[in-house]
Amino acid sequence: MIDRLEKEVDMLERHLQVLKMVLENEPIGIVKMSNETGYPHHKVRYSLRVLEEENLIEPSSQGAIKTEETETFVEDLDGKIESISEKLEGMKIEGAAEV
Repeated sequence: MIDRLEKEVDMLERHLQVLKMVLENEPIGIVKMSNETGYPHHKVRYSLRVLEEENLIEPSSQGAIKTEETETFVEDLDGKIESISEKLEGMKIEGAAEV
């Protein structure tokens, strides 16, 4: 049950790292991102596809670039992560009787 959540969080972390690289280095291509992050090309490509489907990046002839929606997403991101973190914190089963 928790394993799936961990995998999703790891994937989200990768997607956000790729987005951050685009924001800091646009335009940027798959090879450069793969070399700098250590992620295999296919994982970077998948993250770019997810980000493009979310309309956070778009392809250009020189590499990935941000879209008009990227800034709003980034502005809202910290609040959303904080909200999820608080929800997860509330799920803890602290002080439960020894099993």
